[in-house]
Order: sequence, then structure tokens, then C-alpha cells
Amino acid sequence: MPKHAHSPTLTKHHKIALAGVATLGAAALAFSAVPSSAETVVTGSPQAAAQVAYGTEQIKDVKGTVTDQLAFQNVKVEAIAAKKKAATPHTRHLAHVKKAHALHVAHVKKAHAAHTAKVKAAHTAHVKHVEAAAKQAAHAAHVKHAAKQAASRSAQRPQIQQVAAKTYSNTLDGWIRQALDIMNTKGIPGSYNGLHRNIMRESSGNPNAINNWDINAINGIPSKGLLQVIPPTFATYHVNGTSWNIYDPVANITAAANYAAHRYGSIDNVNSAY
Repeated sequence: MPKHAHSPTLTKHHKIALAGVATLGAAALAFSAVPSSAETVVTGSPQAAAQVAYGTEQIKDVKGTVTDQLAFQNVKVEAIAAKKKAATPHTRHLAHVKKAHALHVAHVKKAHAAHTAKVKAAHTAHVKHVEAAAKQAAHAAHVKHAAKQAASRSAQRPQIQQVAAKTYSNTLDGWIRQALDIMNTKGIPGSYNGLHRNIMRESSGNPNAINNWDINAINGIPSKGLLQVIPPTFATYHVNGTSWNIYDPVANITAAANYAAHRYGSIDNVNSAY
């Protein structure tokens, strides 16, 4: 039986093939071994010789078949090994690609997280900046408004101080001028000349003057003061802010001017007893 070349190390497939060959070989030997008594019987018999020859040919066929199977199995094993060997670089490549993909995904996630954190930090800083700017603008507006109010108060203060500081002489001139200022604030018409002319006709400038002889005196309500006002008229046309004393010069003048404004339009229109 010729020897066939095979790998130094027997694989599982090789071992199975060899076991099959051994089994077939044992069967062939058992078939070809004939007892001595049988040889005596078949010696000289053409039919027996033919049978022996046929049996030998069958053994050869079996051996050939086994050899062919062994060669096929060897080729098949080598093909599988070659396929595995060929598949190994592809598997390594797939593993490398998979690893590279995992690294890429991790890198992308890390970059995305860093970008998100950066955007969030920038947004927070922007919000703080806007809030600080709004507070600063509100503070500036408040300061501007306060300065404007202070300037307005400063502009008004001299006028207030001027009015408060204004004084009048305790004379007919001072009484008329003070009465005119009060009349202007109350909307009562009249002029310096109109007041002075009527005062001089009625009382000659005497604030304590009293008429005890006219009809009013007869009726118990004599005319009094600079402009000779009777008590009922004084009470009716009294100007708020002045004295309730009918002999007070300023109170007497303003009450008389108020009465004249209602009856004649103005004290300036009065040229006789009124």
C-alpha cells in the first residue's frame, strides 16, 4: 500500500479518515485469509480460482476508494484550513473596524458633550451679561431721573424762597401790594391804582375807619375798614388765608375787591359808593 503525504500533525478529520482506512483494510485481510482446508477443497477448481481472483480485485477497489476518500478528506481539511486562514485577516479587519468605530463614537460623544457644555456656559455668561446690563441701565435711568428731579427742585427752590422771603411794609402801599399778590393767586381782578383810588375815597387810608351816620349804621351794620365794608359783606366775600378781623387792612382790601369783582367785574370799575 503506497504512502500518501499528509500534514505532520493529524487533525480530527485526518484521524477519522485513517480509522476508516484501518477498518477497510482489516475487512480486506479477513476476506482474503482462507483456511488450509478450504485451499484443499478449491485447489484445481477454476471456479474457486476465479472467486479468489475476484476477491483480490475487490480488495484493490476498496483500498483505492479509501485512498481516494482520504485524499478528498485531506483536500477538504486543507481547504477549510485555507478558508479559516483567509478569513482570519477579514476577521481582524472587522475587529479593527469595529474598534475604530467604537473609538470614533466615543470621540464624537466626548466632543458633543464638550460642545454642549461650552454652549451652556456661553449662554449662562450671556444671560448674566444681559442681566448686568439691564441692572446698569436701570440704575443709570434712576440716577438720571433723580438728577432731573433734583435739578427741578433746585430750579423751584429760589422761587419758593423768594416768595417766602418777600416782605411788605406796614403801610398803605405795603397793604395794597400784599393784597394784590393774594388776589392774583385767587384770580380776583384789580389793580394798584383801582385799589388806592377807592381806599382814599372811602377811608383816606385809615384801616380803623368806621361810618356811624349812613343807612348801614342806622341799620346797625356800619361800614368799616379801608374800603368801608359792612360785616355781612365781609363774611360772605372773605378770602381764605387772610384774617377774619374786618379791620385787618389786607383782609378788608381782598374781601372788598372780591365783592366788587362779583358785582361790578373789578374794583377798578368802582368810582363811588358801592
